[in-house]
Amino acid sequence: MSEPHTDNADPGSMRGVAEHARVPVSIERSLGAIAMGLICLISFANVVVRYTTDVSFAFTEEFSVFLMVFMTFVGAALAFATNENIRITFLLGKLPPRGRLACEIAVALASLLMFVLIAWYSSELTWDEYRFGETSPGLGYPTWIYTIWLPILSVVVLLRILGRLVATVRGRA
Repeated sequence: MSEPHTDNADPGSMRGVAEHARVPVSIERSLGAIAMGLICLISFANVVVRYTTDVSFAFTEEFSVFLMVFMTFVGAALAFATNENIRITFLLGKLPPRGRLACEIAVALASLLMFVLIAWYSSELTWDEYRFGETSPGLGYPTWIYTIWLPILSVVVLLRILGRLVATVRGRA
């Protein structure tokens, strides 16, 4: 993702660039890089400690799974902001411009629906975990401190999808 490149299906669109975005995508890039770095650091430290002492850190799996989910949602927000979300360009490239526009709008609406559902159900999950005092098996932390990020980051992804949808409809994407 170092250089913006042209999408084969739509020669006029620049992928990897989010000129329409009011919030810079460097935020998602930085958060993703930090999460990846922390996963690497935690895993490396666990391997070294386990190799030298035959004892494993208890927190590594919990934190690594949380950071992986965090990184996935941040990456999804970045992908939608820069128009690099998953698509089947073989079929899209064979459509006329109006057909491509219709497909882009349909994809955005389907993605919106999916992340609305994720936000809704993850909010319910977080509330249930908070209400019932559920704790994690490894460290005994309240599990809602991990799951609260699902609805928050789903809303971030929703905002990026909405921004992409508005830019697509206005012809700036």
